[in-house]
Amino acid sequence: MTLTKDETGQESGDDSYTPSQRRIEREAFKRARSRRATAIAAVSTLVTAVVLYLVVVNAPGWPRTKETFFNGQYAREAFPKVLEGLWLNVRLLFICGAAVLVLGMLIAIARTLRGPVFFPLRFLAAAYTDFFRGLPLIINLMIVVLGVPALRLQGVTVDPVWLGGTALTLTYSAYVAEVFRAGIESVHPSQRAAARSLGLSNRQALRYVVLPQAVRRQVPPLLNDLVSLQKDTGLVSIGGAIDAVRAADIIVGRSLNYTPYIVAGLVFVALTIPMTRFTDWVTARMDRRRAQGGIA
Repeated sequence: MTLTKDETGQESGDDSYTPSQRRIEREAFKRARSRRATAIAAVSTLVTAVVLYLVVVNAPGWPRTKETFFNGQYAREAFPKVLEGLWLNVRLLFICGAAVLVLGMLIAIARTLRGPVFFPLRFLAAAYTDFFRGLPLIINLMIVVLGVPALRLQGVTVDPVWLGGTALTLTYSAYVAEVFRAGIESVHPSQRAAARSLGLSNRQALRYVVLPQAVRRQVPPLLNDLVSLQKDTGLVSIGGAIDAVRAADIIVGRSLNYTPYIVAGLVFVALTIPMTRFTDWVTARMDRRRAQGGIA
């Protein structure tokens, strides 16, 4: 710090920082290295894309494949219908996602209850998660969508949208329950003991101390499960629900051209990428907070 005189003649401290020449050179080297790495990555990506393009377009069956899978006429015809069906997938994502979070949390809490009196709840919760995590989703959908209407139960809907959403909820609740349970068990027992020593009951300690920490720690895997759920909403089409996949399938059945499937796939990819990038951002942010000693 250097001393200077102000207008009144008093000495004052000059806190302005001037980096050393060595630091300036080091930062300039880092910027140059970053620019060089970016340039190399861009060139390698371009070369790879050109090579793949040449390999594909020079393949013997490319003209037929282009006509069958990348036909512009059928793409323009399918796009608005696929978008209309996508609205059903989005609604299923929000409704089933909310139901999955609630049911998964309840199952996780049931699995972590202590004491012999809660053994039946723990057993049923464990059996539920083991069964639906082991059962393939496509089979679960077929059983629910096709089997429930066959029972002819009074007051039970036969709408394939509701039945498909129920099957999705049953399967993904099992996965999310394990995510929540891992988060609950990751909270150190001293946290619960400290809450109990302050006069909180077991229920209050779970609600105000354990669960907030558990949920916060498990946000990235929960978001990954929601991304998977968003893609799997397309499977409700097996019951006849007109979603994006079914809308494409109708056009394919009429035209015998598979371009609508490509359109539906690209629409799902466009919807999934923002969610995936958001998940990556949340994960990186939490990793930085852990590295800095913050609360995860």
